[in-house]
Amino acid sequence: MILVTGAGGKTGKAVIDALAGQEEPIRAWVRHQEQAEDLACADWIAGDVGDALLWKAACQGVRAIYHICPNLHPDEVAICQLALDAAIRAGVEHFVYHSVLHPQTSTMPHHWRKLQCEEAIFASGLPFTILQPCAYMQNVLTYWPSITAQGIYPVPYALDARLSLVDLADVAAVATKVLTEPGHTGAIYELAGPQPLSQTEIAGLLTAALSHPVWAERVAWDVWESAARQRRMGDEAVEILLAMFRYYDRHGLVGNPNVLGWLLGCPPTSFAEFVSRQ
Repeated sequence: MILVTGAGGKTGKAVIDALAGQEEPIRAWVRHQEQAEDLACADWIAGDVGDALLWKAACQGVRAIYHICPNLHPDEVAICQLALDAAIRAGVEHFVYHSVLHPQTSTMPHHWRKLQCEEAIFASGLPFTILQPCAYMQNVLTYWPSITAQGIYPVPYALDARLSLVDLADVAAVATKVLTEPGHTGAIYELAGPQPLSQTEIAGLLTAALSHPVWAERVAWDVWESAARQRRMGDEAVEILLAMFRYYDRHGLVGNPNVLGWLLGCPPTSFAEFVSRQ
């Protein structure tokens, strides 16, 4: 059996969908019971991933774990340690951790936490694989109403910032591969899309795909923060994301697509191909 944590989020759902064609059963861990209703698996557990007793129950009969921590969770390192402890006690054979591209970046706290989790995984002695995906192409869909109705792609960082956006479907395919095939233990795989695109170039590709003009528009950080707080985003999440925007402003987030292409056995999905599916 494969346990997928964070199964109620878009990453967890994509991984479970990709695993659904495999013969091995899947257990999904969701925060709320109703989230399990839309998942392609019958076995699920609901509750807080910070609950050690739930970890014990979740790991029973599990061969492999695909661990996705809730996004921006302040206790990610402690949760990862709970996962590792439970996996060791349950005799789990393979621990796969969903990390992030460039976790070494201390100025982005959510990246830095994932690096600490990676260190804990090394120390655990468990057979492991670590996936380090770049930001998803799917994140652009957050702005889809503005893109399609107004022709505006709003971005809270520099328009010339380059990101090697990766298709979540490609990430899920790699997750399935490392969970179900031998030969991936001890590996750390960077998963970057095929092109480090500027935000202006993304707008150009959206224009070509949608057959109407789309412009990238810089959103001031105070404007973004005001909107985030109106959505009741917490103080820590706001500060973490602003730190990420500042980093993107200066450095972007660029990786190499070779590892992803090797794992997929074909070129990674381009942004133009991704948009054509929408």
